[in-house]
Amino acid sequence: MNVAVMKTKAEQAISESFETAAPKLPGTEVIKERRAGAMGMFGGLGLPHRRIEEWKYTDLRANVKEILPAAVEDQTPLTIAELIIALGPLAHVDAHRIVFVNGHFRAGLGDFDQVDGIQISALGALLSSATEDMGAALATTPEGGDAVEALNTAFMTDGAVVTVAEGASVEKPLLIVFVRAGAEASSVAVRNFLTVGKGGTATIIEAHVVLPGAADEAQLNALTEVTVGKSATLHHVKVAVDRGKALHLSNCDVTLEADASYRNFQFSSGLGIARNGLNVIFDGEGGKLDLSGAYLARKAEHIDTTLVVDHAVPRCESRELFKGVLDGHGRGVFQGKIIVRPDAQKTDGKQMSQALMLSEDAEFDSKPELEIYADDVVCGHGTTAAELDTDLLFYCRSRGIPEKEARALMIESFIGEAIEKVENEQLRDALTAYAVEWLGRSPRR
Repeated sequence: MNVAVMKTKAEQAISESFETAAPKLPGTEVIKERRAGAMGMFGGLGLPHRRIEEWKYTDLRANVKEILPAAVEDQTPLTIAELIIALGPLAHVDAHRIVFVNGHFRAGLGDFDQVDGIQISALGALLSSATEDMGAALATTPEGGDAVEALNTAFMTDGAVVTVAEGASVEKPLLIVFVRAGAEASSVAVRNFLTVGKGGTATIIEAHVVLPGAADEAQLNALTEVTVGKSATLHHVKVAVDRGKALHLSNCDVTLEADASYRNFQFSSGLGIARNGLNVIFDGEGGKLDLSGAYLARKAEHIDTTLVVDHAVPRCESRELFKGVLDGHGRGVFQGKIIVRPDAQKTDGKQMSQALMLSEDAEFDSKPELEIYADDVVCGHGTTAAELDTDLLFYCRSRGIPEKEARALMIESFIGEAIEKVENEQLRDALTAYAVEWLGRSPRR
């Protein structure tokens, strides 16, 4: 007996949008076949919903009512001056830069041609000349991927393909900028590939920003695939800042080889509905992982951080620290799963999520998980949710600090513990400036 599953209006619109967009999306025949296959996968799954355990707190089927037109082509003008405005505090970070506007590469806005030890390409151009083998590498839905990653494969237009050579140490960070601009609301899908060769070291910043005057509504689907080679180190910072109505779906799939080190920091604010997924697997002994982040939500904003760390081999270390500030009807979600496989002895994994509640209407859902199948391990997790300390607030006011300023200082101090995880000083300052701006107070001198 076959049971027909009713599609929502949005799911039907996605299928129709693909039929319209497919002829214009970049790619050879092999890429087109893979796009069609991904859409077939999505057709069988539909939008994630609360009956799927990993999506129980972020029900896209219930919350996504309309689908914006896919941004398969874009000619929106953007100047360097406008780019700096869109970047805000990040414009002060000394970094090489590659820029995408509404999901499409803009050569004239970047400055990455003369970077020793690193090769940078735009994905769109590679898709347009992809062979069978290249298509398998560039346009495959990751193993175990969900409907959101399948949609990324189907609709992706561009992105950064970055390879750090073996043994290379790239001194300046690379800033990958995705700018949302123009008065027309659209749906954008981008994909990045970040690979650090054996013994290499690099810092990569992935920024999703908006130009003042851009449409209020937006839908983004971003997927970043990361491979950190043996004894290599990658510092990866993702910043997503918008104006409170954007749908932001992001996934990062990471593979760590032996003795590799990967540090990831996520900063999110001003996102209507956001889902930041991180999936990490240790593929060699001696790996070290540090996942951290800060998120700020007010009004009815919803920010979901979902992590899966798979200790598949022995003697690896993972650390997780995420802090959220929730005001109004803002909602924060943290789901963190650490898996320790039967042979992964000497695993050391720790996880902490904390939320600061500024309103009685705010909501924080936390679901830490440990799946341990080995006996010689050190693992732990914790989660807290609390209001501002009234005694400390009174102390600040008794020292002549106005209440609004005292509250802002306490909030900044709370998320500052997470931001301190970022090693680049200029980048730390930029993230702090974003937080200060959100708090609505003047920066400290």
